Amino acid sequence: MSFRYAAGINKPGYDPLATPTLLYNMFSWGNNAQGQLALGNTTNYSSPKQVGSLTDWSSTSGGYSYFASIKTDGTLWAWGANNQGQLGLGNTTYYSSPKQVGLLTTWSKIAAGASQTIAVKTDGTLWSWGRNNNGQLGLGNTTSYSSPKQVGALTAWSNVATGQGHVISAKTDGTLWSWGNNSYGQLGLNNVTYYSSPKQVGALTNWLKVSCGKYFSFATKTDGTLWSWGDGGNGQLGIGNTTAYSSPKQVGALTTWLTVACGKYFTLATKTDGTVWSWGRNNVGQLGLGITTYYSSPKQIGALTTWSKIFVGFTHAGAIKTTGELWIWGRNNVGQLGLGNLTNYSSPKQVGSSATWLTGSMSDDATIAFG
Repeated sequence: MSFRYAAGINKPGYDPLATPTLLYNMFSWGNNAQGQLALGNTTNYSSPKQVGSLTDWSSTSGGYSYFASIKTDGTLWAWGANNQGQLGLGNTTYYSSPKQVGLLTTWSKIAAGASQTIAVKTDGTLWSWGRNNNGQLGLGNTTSYSSPKQVGALTAWSNVATGQGHVISAKTDGTLWSWGNNSYGQLGLNNVTYYSSPKQVGALTNWLKVSCGKYFSFATKTDGTLWSWGDGGNGQLGIGNTTAYSSPKQVGALTTWLTVACGKYFTLATKTDGTVWSWGRNNVGQLGLGITTYYSSPKQIGALTTWSKIFVGFTHAGAIKTTGELWIWGRNNVGQLGLGNLTNYSSPKQVGSSATWLTGSMSDDATIAFG
């Protein structure tokens, strides 16, 4: 979504949950009604606008009308909607420019969801804040918090993703954990019971990366296989039907999946050969296939093998090539495609002519990219 949409951005060559190491300029465009473009105003923009002059932005994750970002110095910043305290600033005030979350310099990974935020520190501890009506903060209760709270005392958390009201996380030991909303079995626990604290998904120790859509979940394993569970009503699980599953199901039999990113009701994934694939809901062309037909199994976007990174919003998606160009497609009602217009596109369109894009992130209908 990210929703998080894997937590922000799951794609080859870039881990959205990795410790920041690179220097980026930040650009934003799309819906800005809640100040989510970080430009100090609430004006929508249909083409990229630079966010300040700083070049120390490193990674970001988009939730519902807000973003959270980590800088190269390990500090955490947030902006946009804050009605549930999801910015972590100890209040419910909206901000249209980045605000630092506390004073710590030990933040490592970030995942923004509907109205909840999950983060990992460099010591491997897990922290959460924001809306908690479904126990999605993992704190053993349903109380919302507007500042970071530690989830248990463990120090082995690694990849994390959050959706509408649930969280999926892989630990450094390869185990998989989940908590929160479980109305469609999106926790993968073979039931539809909600949990307000982390529960282990099975006993396997080869889980690698995770991503969440609205009510569904995806994960890759170290063997290159891809797995999904939860709501499948739009074919977003990629297993050839529209059935909901409450435990992980393998997507095909391939062992060449590299990364996965979930939108609201659709999914994108990359393979080790540099191809990009999509499936699920496609009413506004968010699958990038040049049509608006829904698919319940993976379909390749074009024939190129030079895709490097992918990221998704509610109903739009983007990808960066190995040569640094940014391409984008899907819904564009508020300019979230960055193409200078409000036209929807069902196939990839290049954003400008720059070949210096490095990575990106999307909220529901806004986009941030680094270059």
